Amino acid sequence: MLVLTDHSTHFNENSVYPLVREMLKDPRCKGIDVASRGVDLNRLFFEKMAVKSLYATTAIHTFDYTEDGRFFKKDQHKVGLRSYDVVLLRLPHPIAPGFWQFLEKEYPHVLFVNAPSGIELTGSKAFLLNFPTLCPPLRLCKSIEDIAEFKQPNPIVLKPLRSYAGLGIVKIEGEKVSKAEGGELSWTAFTQMLQGKNIEYLGAKFLKNVSQGDKRIVVCKGEILGAALRMPAPGNWVCNVARGGKSSGAEADVDEQEIIRQIDPVLASHGIVFYGIDTLVGDDGKRVLSEINTVSIGGLPKIAEYSGRPVVGQAAGLLWDYIEAKLED
Repeated sequence: MLVLTDHSTHFNENSVYPLVREMLKDPRCKGIDVASRGVDLNRLFFEKMAVKSLYATTAIHTFDYTEDGRFFKKDQHKVGLRSYDVVLLRLPHPIAPGFWQFLEKEYPHVLFVNAPSGIELTGSKAFLLNFPTLCPPLRLCKSIEDIAEFKQPNPIVLKPLRSYAGLGIVKIEGEKVSKAEGGELSWTAFTQMLQGKNIEYLGAKFLKNVSQGDKRIVVCKGEILGAALRMPAPGNWVCNVARGGKSSGAEADVDEQEIIRQIDPVLASHGIVFYGIDTLVGDDGKRVLSEINTVSIGGLPKIAEYSGRPVVGQAAGLLWDYIEAKLED
């Protein structure tokens, strides 16, 4: 197996380290190499899509996070994706434009987890429009007029279609526009800022129960591994730990289990086997789907800590089950 990641964006709770260690323990594993976008030698591959410019290091059972990324810098050797049985994608944003298409075109017979074409498709916020009954009221906004119509009569949230980590998200309440990163401006100033720009937002009704928290649920091969609840800081509408929010253990409720039951076959049809969803409490008190993350799914170590269950090992086993079945087809 080859794992593609980026150690330069990691922190000490990143899921890739315990996941690789658990996958190494499985008797079906013959070895795992890891290639990082954060290694200078790999910039041509990840940024310019140069197929012969990828260097990896072999993961061992002590593979772990370090601030200096030393595991990614020792014993580097040039590799080619075609020489591996499977490539596990654990790449965080930002992704170079065209990278997913490059992987699909250059390596059509390589088994990727998740499939690059599936990541490309589901990575747009607009993918949620496929599930209108599971989400809060949504609208694809491609003009100032679209936004102006949708913001009446209820407050709304606008998310850029390729947004990540909360970047560019705003809440519009009447004539006030609040940024997820902090700060406010008037509706007039916001529309002036948008003049002449390519507008692509997914608009969603702002949910009054946001103070009840944003729940992240991690799923692998259709099985719910666990969940964590992220609560916003007092008076804040963003459930972000970096902005003063708090995280705690949680379980998927009946409504969330139904959400996963409905979306899992759709995701699987696009080669998505490992993903996370976020839910919020709707105005009727039931949890609704707010995000789907299929790029670099985190949170497993925290979920394991909160639940006391070996969820990282469970994820590793499910991934090997999936890989084994696909390679036998």
